[in-house]
Amino acid sequence: MRHTHDILIAGGGLVGMATAVALASGGLRVAVVERTPPPSQLAEGFDGRVSAISLGSQKLFAQLGVWERIAALAEPILDIRVSDADSPIFLHYDHREVGDEPFGWIVENRHTRAALFERAKDFANLELLTPASITGIETTSQSAIVTLADGRTLSAPLLIGADGKHSRIRDWAGIKAHTHPYHQTAIVCTIAHTEPHHGLALEKFLPIGPFAVLPMQNNQSSLVWTESHERAEMLISLPDDAFIEEITRRVGTQLGEISLVGGRFKYPLTLVHAESYISQRVALVGDAAHGIHPIAGQGVNLGFRDVAALAEVLVDAKRLGLDIGAQPTLQAYTRWRSFDAMAMVATTDILNRLFSNNVFPLNAARNLGLGLVGKLPGVKRFFMRHAMGMEGDLPRLMRGKRL
Repeated sequence: MRHTHDILIAGGGLVGMATAVALASGGLRVAVVERTPPPSQLAEGFDGRVSAISLGSQKLFAQLGVWERIAALAEPILDIRVSDADSPIFLHYDHREVGDEPFGWIVENRHTRAALFERAKDFANLELLTPASITGIETTSQSAIVTLADGRTLSAPLLIGADGKHSRIRDWAGIKAHTHPYHQTAIVCTIAHTEPHHGLALEKFLPIGPFAVLPMQNNQSSLVWTESHERAEMLISLPDDAFIEEITRRVGTQLGEISLVGGRFKYPLTLVHAESYISQRVALVGDAAHGIHPIAGQGVNLGFRDVAALAEVLVDAKRLGLDIGAQPTLQAYTRWRSFDAMAMVATTDILNRLFSNNVFPLNAARNLGLGLVGKLPGVKRFFMRHAMGMEGDLPRLMRGKRL
């Protein structure tokens, strides 16, 4: 059949739009189907979250012409400090130990979305269909065909599912997913403080779960605060002064006087991992393939590595005259991404289980481990480079090279 596009993408969030821009920059005709139009996604109260954009992801955005639209709004992460509750032992990462560049940058998700939407407008071969939703898909040996709620049909050699942890594309494609509820809720909010953060990101492991303080611009920080569902509901409902008191108990006095900026948001935490990242004429990226615990702040960077790898595989296949949606092409993508994603899924899950408790033998082992890593320069540098997204078999875009 005659295809309307080369690629169809379900989902116009961070990973979906990054995928679209990457593929359009490689000359492919792309359509993105997204239910929530840009004005709603860019509203300050849409989700309240920030992302830690790793150095590798920054290189991806720079190559795609997106970073120049974000850079002035990004706060560099110069140091990372990891501690176990109130133990005096902590692990400190200094970016100068591995080079001149930051570990990454903290950017509000709405700013990254805005940059991606604006960059997408530069491509005549990129169509954003919004508000629009997919009501069903059909795949054949040569095509992926989607039906929209308004009755339209679109077809392409490949459909990419970038529609999140609860991916309908994954379900419709017959791909099973393993899920594990963590019985935790992440509270997300922004604070202002009277003392500077000096680019330091803090991650404190408390018995119920991690508590992260991420540096933002203008003497502000983003909190990602893990609690049980019940306690999270209680904390969210507190008056501002009581809520700030709870924050101060966990942050301490190093940031000076704290005040709340904007709203409070909550996100139940669940592990989701697809049994396969591909099916007939379908590929999954981001949370549709692997939704992980935010304990290391690497979820979106894992998705951006999917973007860079899939774009490289598809653009190279197109240049060679190959079928971009055929199984051999998609298998190259899944071979590339499976180990990295599986390792990150397992690592974040194990870390959360190891640190989210108050068992004495584990307390001692955790402190021993943090102290030991700090005294092994080679091991420490490996972890730092991994946090920067600069370890492993990196796609061209994440090495600062063109597609």
